[in-house]
Parts: sequence; C-alpha cells; structure tokens
Amino acid sequence: MRERRFGRLDWRVGDIGCGMWGVAGGEGGWTGADDETGEAALDEAVGLGCTFFDTAWIYGRGHSEEMLGRLVRRHPERRLRTATKPPPKDRRWPSTRESRLSDVYPPDHLWEYLRRSLEGLGAPSVDLFQFHVWEDAWANDPAWQDTVAEMKERGLVKGVGISVNRWEPWNVLRTLETGLIDSVQVIYNIFDQAPEDELFPACRELDVAVIARVPFDEGTLTGTLTRETRWPEGDWRNTYFVPENLEASVERAEQLARIVPEGMTMPELALRFILQNPDVSTVIPGMRNPAHVRANIATSDAEPLSEELMTRLREHRWDRKPTEWSQ
Repeated sequence: MRERRFGRLDWRVGDIGCGMWGVAGGEGGWTGADDETGEAALDEAVGLGCTFFDTAWIYGRGHSEEMLGRLVRRHPERRLRTATKPPPKDRRWPSTRESRLSDVYPPDHLWEYLRRSLEGLGAPSVDLFQFHVWEDAWANDPAWQDTVAEMKERGLVKGVGISVNRWEPWNVLRTLETGLIDSVQVIYNIFDQAPEDELFPACRELDVAVIARVPFDEGTLTGTLTRETRWPEGDWRNTYFVPENLEASVERAEQLARIVPEGMTMPELALRFILQNPDVSTVIPGMRNPAHVRANIATSDAEPLSEELMTRLREHRWDRKPTEWSQ
C-alpha cells in the first residue's frame, strides 16, 4: 500500500481507504450486509495496509461507527485514522440553497452527534469530523466556526472536513478560505471530473486534503449493471438508479468498456484513474467482502496509466446537475 500526505494535518495515510456505508446495512442503506463478512473485510483491509476509514452516524444509525471502533481495538498496533460525519438535523441529503445552517447544523446538534459518535467509536476523540452536507453560503457563520474551533481546542477532534454535495464541487470554495477546513470529501471518478476545475487547485493552494468518494459511481463503473438491474426493497440504489439514470449510466459504462485494456477490470481502471491525480490524498471505495478488499487495494501498487489512455478516459467526463433523485 502506497501512502500519501493528508494535507496540512500532515498525516500519512494509505492511498486506498475504506468507505463504510455499505458495510453497515440498516435503513436507507445498502442491503446484503452482515457483520461477520463486513468485519472480515475490514480486518483484511488493515492487514493489507489500509489506514483511513470513513464512516458516518447515519450509516446503520451508529452501527458503522461501532464496527469501526471494534476494528481499531482489534488492531492496537496500527495507527488507523477514523473519520465520521454528523447527520443534518433536518435529515435532508443534500442541503439546498434554501437550507439554513440553524436548521441543519446548529451547535447543540453538532455537540450531540459528536458525543454519540465518540460513544459508538468507544474513543476519546475522532481524527476527522466532517459535515455531511454543506452550503457555501454558511462559510462565515460563527455558529459552526466557533463550535469546531472549540472541539479542536478540547482535543475531541483532530481535524474538520466537509463532504461536498453530489455534483457540486464548487459549493465549498469560500468556506475553504476561512482556514478552518482540513479536508474535503468529493465525488471524483472517470465520469465526475469536475473537481479538477476549481476545487483541486484551491485545495492544493490551501493544503487541504482531498478524499475521493464514489469511485465506482455507485456501481456503474464496476461494469456489472444492466438496464434490468434491480435491488431488494429498501435498498438505497433503487431510489438513485431511477430509470432515466440507470439507462444513461449503463450506456456510459458500455462505451467505457470498449477502451478498458486487456487484462484489466473496469473497477481497477476506475481506481487507477483517481490515483493518477496527485491532488487526491486517499480514495474510499466501499469494500464489503475480503475479495473486494484485495482487488481494490492491489491497485495501489500498480504502475501509472499511459498518457494515451488517460487522454481517452478524459473523453468520458460526464457533467451532471443535481436532481430530485441525486441524494
């Protein structure tokens, strides 16, 4: 596992991290999760050098945080970085231009969910506390600024981050200028290349770490979806892959499949595209079983993609606008 510097926090983290939404199961998540398989996958990840684990209270309503806490305690010899996110108080993903900070992240709500997260993790502090939704209009509001500053001063959080709303990489730029944000988590993959335009240069200038999420475009970039793909009742993907999105996504994946090099899988190509960018501190694919862990982490040691292939991949950029189904 290769390591990268995590922005001005100056941590060294594995360039393949682990996103823990899918492993937790529960209401509003991904079906098919079970703790035995999930914990085996997490242990395999640690064994192969993964050191950055991203979770949120809403993943299993605290269950993912509990799984991460147990993982850290099973591996006291390793310095595992823990990252979590409090849910918006109004339970709206994403926030909108009309959302008010007082309705989404009032100070008492942030303190309450930091407490819950620390209890779930079984830890005195968390490495990274990230806003799960964000509006750049909130940038200069002292309500959140004073709260996170106190959390840091009291040693309860080591760093503060923002998870940017889907397809809105611009919606954090003013907030970064406050100097209070240590990391940005953003959707970045072969299709979603827009963060390269403004966000990555800003992060580079301000020494803000970049966490690349949704590397497989919620499954499209695994190459396994078809126009007939459906998921069990209650699975979040049914609400995301509505017919108009599923049709367009599968068509895009079929076009991409034509240029996947022989001997390489589409998921491998997807991760190697992201790792090609030095602005990325770590990428966090979901890894729900040991086989996926081994395949994903193996990309860390791969050679860079050719410039010719990267040029062709850039032609697959897909600029999308948020809709009612793009939570």
